[in-house]
Amino acid sequence: MDYTTLMLLISILWTIIFFFITSHGTKTSKSSSSKLPPGPYPYPIIGNLLELVGTNPLDAFTHLSKIYGPIITLKLGTSTTIVISSPQIAKETLHTYDIVFSNRTVPDAAKTLDHHKVSMVWMQPSSKWRTLRRACATKIFSTQQLDSTKFHRKSKVQDLINYVHKCCQKGEAFDFGEVVLATVMNSISETFISMDLFHYYGSSDDVKKSKEFKEMVHGIMEETGRPNVVNFFPFFKVFDPQGVRKRMRKHFEKLLAFFEEVMEERIRLRASDQSKEYNDVLDSFLDLLKEQSSQLCRHDVLHLFADLFVAGIDTTSTTVEWAMTELLHSPSKLKRLREEIQQIHGKSGQIEESDASNLPYLRAVVKETLRLHPPVPFLVPHKSKDDGELGGFMIPKDAQILVNVWSIGRDSSIWANPNSFEPERFLKIETDFKGRDFELVPFGAGRRICPGLPLASRSIHYILASLLYHFDLKLADELKPDDMDMSHMFGVTLHKAQPLRVVPIKA
Repeated sequence: MDYTTLMLLISILWTIIFFFITSHGTKTSKSSSSKLPPGPYPYPIIGNLLELVGTNPLDAFTHLSKIYGPIITLKLGTSTTIVISSPQIAKETLHTYDIVFSNRTVPDAAKTLDHHKVSMVWMQPSSKWRTLRRACATKIFSTQQLDSTKFHRKSKVQDLINYVHKCCQKGEAFDFGEVVLATVMNSISETFISMDLFHYYGSSDDVKKSKEFKEMVHGIMEETGRPNVVNFFPFFKVFDPQGVRKRMRKHFEKLLAFFEEVMEERIRLRASDQSKEYNDVLDSFLDLLKEQSSQLCRHDVLHLFADLFVAGIDTTSTTVEWAMTELLHSPSKLKRLREEIQQIHGKSGQIEESDASNLPYLRAVVKETLRLHPPVPFLVPHKSKDDGELGGFMIPKDAQILVNVWSIGRDSSIWANPNSFEPERFLKIETDFKGRDFELVPFGAGRRICPGLPLASRSIHYILASLLYHFDLKLADELKPDDMDMSHMFGVTLHKAQPLRVVPIKA
């Protein structure tokens, strides 16, 4: 993330401040906003942005919560930001009073091509937003629909197994994160548009197109999560000083043009003698658009597909990579999981998406991974629609609200040995990540819960179980488990700082 550029721009602002604060203690503001949650005293103009200099925002916010409590106020430029680090107040925000706090703070990057006006992720609650949510629930993520499209994902996981098998025969190492990203990308694209977007092998054109699509997805996520001075000081918007909007526009235009081309070709085929039933998400939405009662148009569907592809590919693949990283870091837990999978299926069984219900240790591994490495560590930012109250404090209208699920997952008052990877804890408790237990809400909760949770859950469990049924994985380059780099890079999603390279061994 481009923190150096951001801080340089903030420094320029700092030089025009009319006076300097000589004492920057840890006292809270005593102004008329005394009913706000506590927090460090803000500097003029830049507020508390200097609190983030030289440290990871996750560490900085977690440190501040230990000083000021589970709900704190920060002034980040012109934005009043409330950071929540307790399951009790998270429940108030996401469930009890979610009608007040379900608006979105929209980063400038997401306003590219007016995406935020039609995006299910960034749109404020409205009849159109509810229509999009309902369409996703019925046409994509219902149990019935996911069952009807599972053969698409099964074929892509088989491609993964075939690729790893070839690496196994050659004794070659591979980049685990890249291969899983390719599998998730193809699983989602097959489910939605019956098309592969990544090719392990093939012509130079195929490889080039795969690389371009992957760069589009990475680019959109990177620009959305990049520290952007415009988000803190909106009057810089006209200048776009870091070039975020310019790069985002380039990525987004390419992505929407791709979906436009795919949709146009499908419409042409459906109208011709070559028509066939693809039984994918695109067919379902084209049928929906033809209904007289439909409140959606083609433009809405294009932007919806952009949201679901980008978010689904990145969050699912990073979670699978973190799960395997933690298992390789703890060989005894990896052995236990492989034994469970082998015991259930024997030597000639077939792994299916539905098998997760019979694999309790696998489910525990996934929960523990999501506790330690939530894919979106602050969730997507909420915003208060009106003045409200959380934890006994006043929350002003338009305040940005960040739920620090990363900090909640590592809180020693909630979890024993919070920094240790211990899936066994979830064999003793019923806590789940589906939005009911606020100690573990990596996908959010309430009306803003991630609509793709059912597909993400299936994919994460299925890919892990399939790989570990067919192969034992060892660290490449003679790396020892104790020497693994377990650090992360902060962004919209929580990526590993160093790639995970593994060597497969036939089970």
